[in-house]
Amino acid sequence: MALRLLFESEYVTIFYDYSNEWLYVDWQKEQNQASVQTGCERMLECLRQEQCHKVLNDNRQVDSMWSDASEWVGKVWLPAMAEVGLQYFAWVYSPNLYSRLSTDLTLQHAPAVGPIAFTFDSIDTASAWLKQM
Repeated sequence: MALRLLFESEYVTIFYDYSNEWLYVDWQKEQNQASVQTGCERMLECLRQEQCHKVLNDNRQVDSMWSDASEWVGKVWLPAMAEVGLQYFAWVYSPNLYSRLSTDLTLQHAPAVGPIAFTFDSIDTASAWLKQM
């Protein structure tokens, strides 16, 4: 992977993956509404800047529930990402049950039209799917 660091904080690191032409977003630690919204806003800026259409969203290191942000992510942020060009969103689940539930809740809030978002238990499976899109 040829990665260029675009943004880094205590909670999320965003890279542009040149070899795959997508954003790779690595979320870490405990998340809450503020950290999720800040990270998502940065991701929106990076997607606009790089003009790519795919995101590999890695939640494997998230160890908390963040469902207080799920409605905003599904109803506001995902449509905003679609407006700047997002087409495919591969979301790798956290092994933490509460984080997984937050992810599922977010996707229930997402509009029927918009980016195609799928969840995966494995980063390899998520990458393989995204490469085919």
